[in-house]
Amino acid sequence: MKKKLKQIFLTGLAVTVPIGLTLYILFFLIDIMDSLLKIIPLRYHPDTLLGIHIPGLGTIVTVILIFICGLITASYVGNKIVQSGEDLLYRIPFVRNIYQAIKRFSDTMVMDRRSSFKRVVLVEFPRKGLYTIGFVTGKPNWEIKRETGENLISVFLPTTPNPTSGYLIIVPEDELVEVGMSVEEALTYIISVGIITPSERARRKDKFYGGKDKIDELN
Repeated sequence: MKKKLKQIFLTGLAVTVPIGLTLYILFFLIDIMDSLLKIIPLRYHPDTLLGIHIPGLGTIVTVILIFICGLITASYVGNKIVQSGEDLLYRIPFVRNIYQAIKRFSDTMVMDRRSSFKRVVLVEFPRKGLYTIGFVTGKPNWEIKRETGENLISVFLPTTPNPTSGYLIIVPEDELVEVGMSVEEALTYIISVGIITPSERARRKDKFYGGKDKIDELN
């Protein structure tokens, strides 16, 4: 009986932890977006006008502002205004470097998805004999290749369980080990600290949807 109760508890834990963490992250992001409404003067604040606080209203306002910025930037006048603002930022030494790095990363991930993570590889890191999952991000500039004389590849090595941080390393292409995993599978493996492997994930999906043929149909 004790063993059975323990198994039931662990099963419930396996179900509630992912759901709980997902909800926690969502509420955390909603709170951050709601805090953006603090820049609005108190008399024009939605809480003042409506008389009540509506959770998630900041998210709606943020989405609307992003959409409006997209519309303005798409116009000729708006594009000129954005270019003028960027030219001003480029004249500020320290701010210029930060803005350029963030803009390039944003353009790569949002505007040009073909240049984002596409290949999953294994790299011997942090020493020989130990392997780390990495994502190929492209090739370094020609100055680096000229100095080394090798065919190098830029690889991002995410940390676990938070893959938003990590290391950027430059590795000879012949030292990379190709892995037959998709980017989504690799991220799931990293976030789960190696608990959920691609085969295990496929097995669970097969059990949930009721067969491989059904999975292929859904995909």
